[in-house]
Amino acid sequence: MIPQERPAQLALYGGPRVRSEPFPSRGHVGAEEKAAVDALFDRAIADGTAPGYNGEQETAYCQEFASFMGGGYVDAVSSGTAGIYASLKALDLEPFTEVIVPAVTDPGGLMPVPLLNLIPVIADAAPGSYNSGPEQVEELVSPLTSAILVAHIAGEPADVEGVVAVARRHGIPVIEDCSQAHGATLHGKLVGTFGDVSVFSTMYGKHHSSGGQGGLIFTRREALYQAVRRASDRGKPFFLPPGSTNVTASLNLNLSDLAAAIGRVQLGKLPGIVRRRRAVVAEIAAGIDGLETVSIPAPIEGGEPSYWFLKMRYHANRATCDKDTFCQALTAEGLSIAPNYRAALPHTMDWFTQRRVFGHSGYPWTSPDYAGDPNRRFPCPNANAAMETHFNLHFFESWGEAEVADAVAILQKLDRAFARP
Repeated sequence: MIPQERPAQLALYGGPRVRSEPFPSRGHVGAEEKAAVDALFDRAIADGTAPGYNGEQETAYCQEFASFMGGGYVDAVSSGTAGIYASLKALDLEPFTEVIVPAVTDPGGLMPVPLLNLIPVIADAAPGSYNSGPEQVEELVSPLTSAILVAHIAGEPADVEGVVAVARRHGIPVIEDCSQAHGATLHGKLVGTFGDVSVFSTMYGKHHSSGGQGGLIFTRREALYQAVRRASDRGKPFFLPPGSTNVTASLNLNLSDLAAAIGRVQLGKLPGIVRRRRAVVAEIAAGIDGLETVSIPAPIEGGEPSYWFLKMRYHANRATCDKDTFCQALTAEGLSIAPNYRAALPHTMDWFTQRRVFGHSGYPWTSPDYAGDPNRRFPCPNANAAMETHFNLHFFESWGEAEVADAVAILQKLDRAFARP
């Protein structure tokens, strides 16, 4: 039996840290991105203009991402949130109908729904997961349901096949939010290729980035793509007869050519980034196999995550401390972790619970045109349980053998200290 370390040996209680220096930064932007932007500025200066939008870089970026996805149509937008907004707008959903959305998601993945006078209905997570599944979605389908939004959180594929099957039975379109799951697959197919339309965030921290913020909308339906283009640029009459005017009220959600130039370089790095992230997780998993206090939950059958972060399960029943103490000890030893993911429970936030979308009106919930219950609440026990039993480990593809070894050593050290004898 491995002798159990005393808590006094932990950095949390004044002992030495496993790792004396910080883990390395990601380092995913380099000379190639700078050269792409410099070239765009050089051309603009020579022409006496300024880098714009809807230009050559954006066109090429969209074509290259469509190719990455296996063919289809792509529109580049200013953020993942903008992508959700434009996708919902392009579907031309009737106001005061319901959109089923996941309990665990970025607030920006939910806010466009009520902003379009649609009613968000919250699907609980599947047991042990951050992702909503078909069972949780189907129990919410009603005659008021006009769309389903499914998210692949932390780079782990949701059971989108099952969700799409539910949607097809009821004739409901599906939007995939792939903002955290670039390159993830389910049964060998890329996430984002299952639903009617999918959205990817390309903000600076995502698997591949277009700079500070950005997003991509993908679909294989030409008519829907055309509607997306109009919805993402103030309703301009793209693909319509000459003389047509703006056909719908919408927002200016364009991505700049500067951002697209960065995105093109980053997209070329994406396959290698995903491979390395998977390798890091596999190495950590091998190193902590058999520990009592922590484990890495398996993805759903057929799922191959791309790991935006690593969701880890804490087994409090096998430990002598609570999860908060364990997470404090991890941080003290040098790991970057989030003790929970409650920042991704937007339905629990003030703006949602107080219905603060359009002043103090309570709209869209309080509209007399909404036929549902404006006071409906969503307890989501599975999502709440996941927050209590999991924490998130932040890691990068820049980690080498030393970083993986130190992460494993930290988890092993805490297991020796806190595992029940």
